[in-house]
Amino acid sequence: MWGHDVRFTALPNRWRIQAGFPLHGALLPLILLAGCTGGAEGGSGLAEEVIPSSPWAQEEPMLEPRDGEEGSAPPHRLLFVGTSLTEGLGLDRPEVEAWPAQVGRLASGAGFAVDVRNAGLSGETSAGARRRLEWLLEGETFDLFILETGANDGLRGLSLDDLEANLNAIFGAVRERAPAATLVLVGMEAPTNLGQAYTDAFRNIFPRVAARWGATLIPFLLEGVAGEPALNQADRIHPTAEGQAKMAQVAWPWIQPILEGREAPSP
Repeated sequence: MWGHDVRFTALPNRWRIQAGFPLHGALLPLILLAGCTGGAEGGSGLAEEVIPSSPWAQEEPMLEPRDGEEGSAPPHRLLFVGTSLTEGLGLDRPEVEAWPAQVGRLASGAGFAVDVRNAGLSGETSAGARRRLEWLLEGETFDLFILETGANDGLRGLSLDDLEANLNAIFGAVRERAPAATLVLVGMEAPTNLGQAYTDAFRNIFPRVAARWGATLIPFLLEGVAGEPALNQADRIHPTAEGQAKMAQVAWPWIQPILEGREAPSP
């Protein structure tokens, strides 16, 4: 089935969203633009779930990889941390349909053995990603760290200073834990109703943070997907499997060069 080894693992979530903010009709077009995620992190419905002591503990691949050739190089390990866009909320089989898994298939088709780890969590803000990062990184190594967060910050009009501080803190912690890992930052867009100044400032955070940490920047993951009915589920918010495939294709030109050991293109 695969040209080379490819392994997919969805990580257990430390926090589950039990309840979120109501979805008002006036917000729907803004959510479509922002590529928002389901639920809301940090509300009264937030509950902690009992989890294994390690994020990878007792985890098995959700798809069995093909046997690799004896003596072949170890697979590239890709850790995706993100929101419901990364988790694959609403998909029948997120372990194979969410964009991290579809990036894994693109990598396999290009001849790379990869181990894809999906740590997406619905409704999470950048502050939530920062809080659970230590647990995610505990005792683990990886080659690529791909961060997709911020859409929920923009949807809720949260502080841009806090967003930038959280992104910097996340990359700082990752760089300290895994100095040799390549960092990838996924750019997002804010809703237009928050004003042009907020929208522009939000957009500019991502290239600034990427430049500070030497991270590869994927300009906008939902390019060609946001607002397209055929590529979104019935809620008109979360991408379908086809929409997720498009997201993987948007991201691939920046991820492929990293796997090949060459510089990724500029946004």
